[in-house]
Amino acid sequence: MKKILVIGGNGQLGNCFRKITPDFSNRFEFNFTSSEDLDVTDRSAVIDFIADYEPHFCINASAYTAVDLAEKEEEKAFAVNADGVAHIAEACAEMKTVLIHISTDYVFDGESNISYSEDNFTNPQGVYGRSKLKGEELALDLNPRTIVIRTSWLYSEFNKNFVKTMLHLFSIKEELGIVADQFGQPTNANNLAAAVMKIIQAENKTYGIFHFSDYPETNWFEFAAKIAEFSDSKIQLKAITTAEFPTPAKRPKRSTMALDKIESVYGIEPEHWENSLQDCIEILENTP
Repeated sequence: MKKILVIGGNGQLGNCFRKITPDFSNRFEFNFTSSEDLDVTDRSAVIDFIADYEPHFCINASAYTAVDLAEKEEEKAFAVNADGVAHIAEACAEMKTVLIHISTDYVFDGESNISYSEDNFTNPQGVYGRSKLKGEELALDLNPRTIVIRTSWLYSEFNKNFVKTMLHLFSIKEELGIVADQFGQPTNANNLAAAVMKIIQAENKTYGIFHFSDYPETNWFEFAAKIAEFSDSKIQLKAITTAEFPTPAKRPKRSTMALDKIESVYGIEPEHWENSLQDCIEILENTP
């Protein structure tokens, strides 16, 4: 039985891994840690924990993800998203553990008219993006067995996310303005968990940076409109601009990522985001 350590086990992605553990119980032993169990900013605690558990694979699904708050809490964001990742990577290198680190499309500035490939120039526009980029760099530098997966617009039936927020707002409002000039790829976190497990099971590992999301690109307004359609909501949605909905952190205007590398190397094909969204809403509607 090979051991898989999931750091950030109570987060959205962590819960998606918890959901699928029975499917792999004959091949893998899973160990989930929350921030209460393991503080990634505590270097000695991380090194001791990983040395004691001796995982074959470590999935780092922990992150400081408060994009706007990060503008005020830069030190805290970097402590988790950069220093914490360095601690994990260092400990994994010592144990010859494969590290799968989850990153973000926010490492790009969003000014490109073509989809970003893994080797395109990064230029994060806010503290969150800068801290995540630093984490990528440290992980790759400190552990040669590192796979960085950049993903985007994650949602699922678990924890707080855009889909669940919209469903709540649809239930209490008659009209809602949604930004229509920011483009990206919504991704069901269950699909990301499945992709990570495919990578783990691959006989030959290719390390480095990979992009994974559902496809094709859309904008927040179109995404919200589909949420309304699939949930039979009568909400009136109004398309607004980023300028009409200012936030402390600047968002990428178009952070669409190319997905061909992960497909060619690991055979992982993206799902259409509308199908993935419909699956999620059906789960939510059937959950007491």
